[in-house]
Amino acid sequence: MKGRVDGYFVTRLRIKKIINSGNMAELPVDQKLLEFIVKNIVTKPEAVQIDRKVDEMGVLLSLKVDPIDMAQIIGRQGSMAKALRTILKVAGAKNKARVNLKIEEPAGSSKVNREAEKMVDDIADDLKI
Repeated sequence: MKGRVDGYFVTRLRIKKIINSGNMAELPVDQKLLEFIVKNIVTKPEAVQIDRKVDEMGVLLSLKVDPIDMAQIIGRQGSMAKALRTILKVAGAKNKARVNLKIEEPAGSSKVNREAEKMVDDIADDLKI
């Protein structure tokens, strides 16, 4: 094992380095961790916004990303979102806190869905299905 560079260990060391660096020192560990992971996944890292709220139920991290990047954050059948939540729960358990993740729907996406549904209905009416 000595001298072997495994991607897991390199990534783990890189995450520790980012978390301990001075440029994000004012943020809590769970928020820094989520920000680091998400900004390395999305195509527009400047659009990533994370809000942190603490109450009697625990910590709630609300994640907002560019609408283009929503598919990458949610993943196939929600696998990426589930993985992010698992990582945050582990980080929270280490700090004796309950951490939850809320992925916020981009503004205007429900309007797009309504327009798409209307278009499908119009096409179905034209085809008399």
